[in-house]
Amino acid sequence: MPEVRAWDGRSYDRVSGPMQALGQAVLDRLELRGDETVLDAGCGSGRLTEQLIERVPRGKVIAVDVSESMVAAARERLGPDADVRRMDLLELEVGEPVDAIFSTATFHWISDHDALFRGLYRALSDDLESRRPLPGRRTSRKAGRLVAQCGGEGNITTLRGRAAVVMERDPYAEHFATFAPPWNYASAAETEARLRNAGFTTVECWLAPAPTEPEHPREFLSTIVLGPHVQHLPEDLREPLMDEVMAELGESVVVDYVRLNIDAMA
Repeated sequence: MPEVRAWDGRSYDRVSGPMQALGQAVLDRLELRGDETVLDAGCGSGRLTEQLIERVPRGKVIAVDVSESMVAAARERLGPDADVRRMDLLELEVGEPVDAIFSTATFHWISDHDALFRGLYRALSDDLESRRPLPGRRTSRKAGRLVAQCGGEGNITTLRGRAAVVMERDPYAEHFATFAPPWNYASAAETEARLRNAGFTTVECWLAPAPTEPEHPREFLSTIVLGPHVQHLPEDLREPLMDEVMAELGESVVVDYVRLNIDAMA
C-alpha cells in the first residue's frame, strides 16, 4: 500500500492545531443524530476523529488513513476500542453501511479525484440500497452525505513561491530538478462536476482563504506544508534547507491556505 509521501504521525499530532481548527468548522457542518456510522476519510492522528466519536454515541466511526505512522498515532490517541484502519482511499472497502463521510486536509494528496469520488459515492450509495424500505414501508433514512475540506486552487501559492527561491539555490537545485508535486489543488467548479459525474446529486463546492500562523512554524512547515520537498532531499541537506527557508520567510510565518469545501449528497 504505497503512500504519496511519508508522514510522522507524532510530529503531525503535536503541531496540527491549525489543521484541527480548520477541520472543526467542517465538522460543525455535519449534522448528526448520534446513531450513524460515519467514515473519517483520512483521519491523520485522530484529533478530529476523537470529536466525531463523541458525536455518535449510539453509532460508530470508521477511521482510515493510508499512512502507517498516522494510523499508529490515531490508535494511540483513540484507544483500543476505536476502529482505525490503514487503507488507501482509492481502494476504499469498509465492508459495512456508511451513513456519512467526513474528511479534512486529505483529498489534495490524491491525484485521481474522479476515482476518489466514485469510491466515496459507492460507500454511501451501497448504504442507501441496503436500507431501502420494503414496499409499503416508510423510512427516516436520509441520503448519505459527504462533508469535506482540502487544499484548493491557489493553496499556499505565495509561501511555496518564497520557499522556491531557496530551492533554486545550490546545493538544492539539482535535487529538485526531478521533483514532481504530489498535490492536486482543484477548483470548486471542476470538483462539483466530478462529484456529479460520480453520482452525487445535491452538490455545493466553494473556495475560502484561510491564512494561518502556526504556533510551531518550522516543524509545521517541515512536517506538513513542505514535507514533500524536505523528504526529496538527502538527509544531510534537510535541516540546512529549513534553516534557509525560515530565514527567507522571516519572523512572521503565514501559511496562505485556500480551502476547498465540499457538501454533497448521494
